[in-house]
Amino acid sequence: MKHNDLPWNLRKFLHNQLSKFPFHEDLRQLEPWSGSPWSHTDLHRLRQGMVGAQVQQLLFWSAYVPCGSQYLDSVQLTLEQIDVIRRLVDKYPNHMKLVTTAEGIEEAHQLCYDELWTCIEEAHQLCYDGLLTGIEEAHKSNRVASLIGVEGGHSLGSSLAVLRMFYQLGARYMTLTHTCNTPCDQRDELLYLTLVIREMNRLGMMVDLSHVSVQTMLDAVEVSKAPVIFSHSSALALCNSSRNVPDHVLSKLAINGGIVMVSFYNNFLSCSDTATLHDVIDGNRFK
Repeated sequence: MKHNDLPWNLRKFLHNQLSKFPFHEDLRQLEPWSGSPWSHTDLHRLRQGMVGAQVQQLLFWSAYVPCGSQYLDSVQLTLEQIDVIRRLVDKYPNHMKLVTTAEGIEEAHQLCYDELWTCIEEAHQLCYDGLLTGIEEAHKSNRVASLIGVEGGHSLGSSLAVLRMFYQLGARYMTLTHTCNTPCDQRDELLYLTLVIREMNRLGMMVDLSHVSVQTMLDAVEVSKAPVIFSHSSALALCNSSRNVPDHVLSKLAINGGIVMVSFYNNFLSCSDTATLHDVIDGNRFK
């Protein structure tokens, strides 16, 4: 799995006008894409890496909006980013497939909630198994399984109704916070955190804990009835970055059944501007 920030550059450089986006070319050779760390994905390199053809791969396109939009137009901007992701995938149907449902899985791993919830027997099975069919279909047709994630709880505008609509539009994970405080990341707002996570569990939407505080990591692991994810983090013991996961949280994560996705970002791997494949391997052995 990969967390991918390219959609934000589409907004930053092209105002989401895909007719001007040379996705089929090597962006390393083109300005302004070559100068941005968020433009490491294009069809040229996906083919070179045999992604979708020989490697069963999925991309979580990030519907990120900055914290400066909080309490202003964060909901609208997030909707626009979901829209550009869907349009990008639709523009290249031979290379990518939008994956949102678990159609075709018969009686897949049922999830039973505690006394507050009933047993869910159908629909979107949580996290990994629930999307299996769509991912396998994409791989068999040599396409990249493309999923949507909302990066930051500020995009909700503190509304569970907005969360539900993001899900209807295809979002399958949400990062609880970004670089700004939300009710999810404040200790006196544990009730709000619980409501958001329980609704995500009910919908079949993955809970992403990259960016959140350590206390929120612990609270979320306790509250969630499904495995959680860290979409772009590494191990704190190897690199002392606030984005990374401490040992005691990793222990709780193992019990929860969650995962820390593979990170290729230098500053999370080696705490420097450079990193090697060995750093990637070391980080994932540690996790």
